[in-house]
Amino acid sequence: MSRQNIHAPETPATRFLRQHGVAHSNHLYEYEEHGGTTVSSRELNVSEHAVVKTLIMENENAQPLVVLMHGDRKVSTKELARQIGCKHVEPCKPEVANRHTGYLVGGTSPFATRKTMPVYMERTILELPLVYINGGRRGFLVGLHPHDILRVLKPTLVEVAN
Repeated sequence: MSRQNIHAPETPATRFLRQHGVAHSNHLYEYEEHGGTTVSSRELNVSEHAVVKTLIMENENAQPLVVLMHGDRKVSTKELARQIGCKHVEPCKPEVANRHTGYLVGGTSPFATRKTMPVYMERTILELPLVYINGGRRGFLVGLHPHDILRVLKPTLVEVAN
């Protein structure tokens, strides 16, 4: 069961949101290994479409990038590569993603990553009134307006959902 605003952890992501004046709600839930957005949406009792995954990928030169995608959709890496002008894009190995972001996979937030990386966001995320995205720890999502993501991360909007 979700435990809203009860002892929410202080993470680099929540500090970043506060410093940038982003209003957000905190949502803790029981993390399940490999459960993904199916578990978090069920625990928070929200549509999986409104839970935004933070995916760390890399191009053919092993340069990392962040992709924000609806929880109930997959990224077409071929279409992403085409839209961003790369030959090839693939997910990073978990240990590589951890090094780039400073977060553990399953707790990766797009806010306050260790390395500055280009951010790409599925355009239709902006159509939602509220989204839930990782707050920088496993079992912890923050609820916020998608236009705040646009304002603070300045992602490139893409259409790469499957």
